[in-house]
Order: sequence, then C-alpha cells, then structure tokens
Amino acid sequence: MRRYEALFILNVADEAVKDAIEKVTVQLQSLGCNIVGLQKMDRHNFARVARRKFSSGYYVNFIFDAEPAVADRIKTHFALDTTVFRVMVLKQPEPNRVGGAEQSWQVSTKSS
Repeated sequence: MRRYEALFILNVADEAVKDAIEKVTVQLQSLGCNIVGLQKMDRHNFARVARRKFSSGYYVNFIFDAEPAVADRIKTHFALDTTVFRVMVLKQPEPNRVGGAEQSWQVSTKSS
C-alpha cells in the first residue's frame, strides 16, 4: 500500500458540507482506502470561473493508504457525482532512508 493525498473540491451549500464529507469518506472506504487524515479547508472563490454556475467550492484534503489501482479509480468513481466538482490525487513521496532508518538532517552549530 502507498500513501496518497486527494484534494476534493465540493459543490455544496455550507449547511451540507458535513454530510458531503461523510459521503465521500464512506465512498473512499468502500473503494478500499484506509483514511489516515482529513483536512477541512474552507470555501474559496475560484481564480478562473469554468462555469458561471460554480464560482467557489469547499476544499477538503484526504490522506489515505491504498493500492495504486484504487488510487487510479478514484477520479473516475467521482466523475458523475454532482457534489464533487474536482478531484486531484497525488502520491506522497516516501521518506529518504539510509541504512533502513529515516535520514535526518541536522545543522551543525560548531564553529571550526
């Protein structure tokens, strides 16, 4: 399994945001995603309006573990959902490892 991050732009009224997030969460879990984190951003106006009907959207960021095939299906799964305006799925980079342990960078404060 790999860790992914999916940014959803929801097209719902402010009162229906909680229900829409719950609906997306249940659908992601039914696809086989193990949700690790959820970041509710806020409603933001779009810089460019694609359709006059949609001038803003509620941004929600999901962090989850899933198989690569599942991550590919997420975009097509939500394509026909009217509450989801856009979906962007990104693979999170794996941490740098040296000798089996995570690499940590430290700045030396000693002067020569």
